[in-house]
Amino acid sequence: MRLLFEIFAQTLRTLWAHKLRSFLTMFGIAWGVGSLLLLVGLGEGFRSGNRKQFDEIGENVLFIFGGRAPALNGSFTSLRQYYLTYKDYQDIVAECPDVGAAVPIIARDDIRSVSDFFQSSGRLMGIPPDFNRVRYTPIADGRWIDEMDNSQRRAVVVLGDEARRVLFTGRPSVGSTILLGGMRFQVIGTLKRIGHGDNNTMNLRIFIPFQTMAANFRPLNVGEIDNAISFINYQPKVRERNEIAKLEVHKIIARNHGFDYRNPDSFDEWDTVRTSDQVGKIFDAMNMFLGSVGLVTLALGAIGIINIMLVAVADRTHEIGLRKALGATKRSIMFQFFVEGAFLTLLSGGLGMGGSGGTDGGPFHLAFAPRMGYAQTRARDRRAGHRIARPGRCYRGPVSSAKSGHAATG
Repeated sequence: MRLLFEIFAQTLRTLWAHKLRSFLTMFGIAWGVGSLLLLVGLGEGFRSGNRKQFDEIGENVLFIFGGRAPALNGSFTSLRQYYLTYKDYQDIVAECPDVGAAVPIIARDDIRSVSDFFQSSGRLMGIPPDFNRVRYTPIADGRWIDEMDNSQRRAVVVLGDEARRVLFTGRPSVGSTILLGGMRFQVIGTLKRIGHGDNNTMNLRIFIPFQTMAANFRPLNVGEIDNAISFINYQPKVRERNEIAKLEVHKIIARNHGFDYRNPDSFDEWDTVRTSDQVGKIFDAMNMFLGSVGLVTLALGAIGIINIMLVAVADRTHEIGLRKALGATKRSIMFQFFVEGAFLTLLSGGLGMGGSGGTDGGPFHLAFAPRMGYAQTRARDRRAGHRIARPGRCYRGPVSSAKSGHAATG
């Protein structure tokens, strides 16, 4: 044991006597290890941010909207608009064995909400009670819409986090009432904040029972269709059968609206499962690239270390000869060099890991994670923007508004 302490002390004295060489060696190792961990962590940060964005929409959710189909089968010159109906939703539930859950939604962006204190203009959505099975809607206070609310067409509302903050700043919201299009609704629940940053469009959403919405706030610009809906959200029973479930839904929609389901341009939809898989492949390639860059950097650092240690042995030839003359064995001399190399490697590797750990990748997935919205994949941009509410007292006139940087997810 005493011999080990003596060797370790001699190692420290030797490294201190060659400070510049020791520093260059440690810097090469620390730079290689830190670069490898930082680059791989960067790729994982992107992946984590992307996964979080999709989780905040819902698990394996697909959106389908009304679209444009050929006026006559086989015609590519004339198109007609068709709108989804409540019957489409019922047929999907009844006839699509690979669809696990489906919900119809009616959405309006022109309904102003007014409380006793402020007013707001977020997206109003009529949804059935099982909407929270398909979409991510975490309750912060109160309760969610239930079957009785929907069947009896009750005037109840659940507020998104930003809508609650605007309408009831610093005041209790559950149990209070607001006006929607001149009708009085009671607030029965509020949602937790979804997403991060200044993207408030999802948090400005306001939810009321589907039947209440259908009776009082029909979709706009759908002609004389009585049971029109804005879009349908559905999930496959198993993620791997996503394409089969989507084909079954296409056949139902095409049959009900009189066009060929084999024409993909007739469907206006967003498949988050496919999008997630495609983005995942991009991140896999990014991880491979960043990891290879880190490995090359680490290899270059290792080559530098080998050269420096070779120079160290060459410079200490006289010292080695003197120690052998005094009776040192070859094994003890090699062990001392091994201890020097191991000490430099462990210390500089720890410094590299500590430096990369200080940048944990959190800022990367916050800054670069993609903002998800159905408008990204829609064939036609039906909404050029979204109005963001600003606090303003009711008796002082209309609330000022601004255009959002991107459309909200439905």
